[in-house]
Amino acid sequence: MTEEIFDVVDSHDQVIGQAPRAVVHAENLLHRASSIFVFNSAGDLLLQFRSTTKDQYPSCWTASASGHLDAGEDYETAARRELDEELGLRSPLEFLTKFPAGAETAYEFTALFRTVTDEPPTPHPEEIAGMEWATLAEIDSRIAAHPEQFTPPFRIAFEWYLKNQSDA
Repeated sequence: MTEEIFDVVDSHDQVIGQAPRAVVHAENLLHRASSIFVFNSAGDLLLQFRSTTKDQYPSCWTASASGHLDAGEDYETAARRELDEELGLRSPLEFLTKFPAGAETAYEFTALFRTVTDEPPTPHPEEIAGMEWATLAEIDSRIAAHPEQFTPPFRIAFEWYLKNQSDA
């Protein structure tokens, strides 16, 4: 398997080059990712427990699905691909916001999407060690008690969601 190639971007999210995944992560180069919050019709959010083999934030809870943009890929295309690859789901996506890249976001500009589906997810076994549906209040309480159990990018996205979208 060949190593993934990512677009490297500047502080304005403009492509300035490309580099292999390992180089991008080792040198903290700015790059791009998409993140998806999958809700069921009851309003519960699907959490993903990351595999122990992940190179960043292994064994942590995170968004329902997320991943890097391949070189030349746009945010929505990557979000659809990740939703299918990680969870086996195809569902309409709604763009919510984009977070700036920085240390707290793993040097990723991250576009956040939302979808609602009652289709059962099929987790990718190499990517996902577990999944769990939870209410927003339950997740908020768990993050308050044990923030280290959640990826920093998820905590940022979740906090934004509570402030901006949970009543939408």
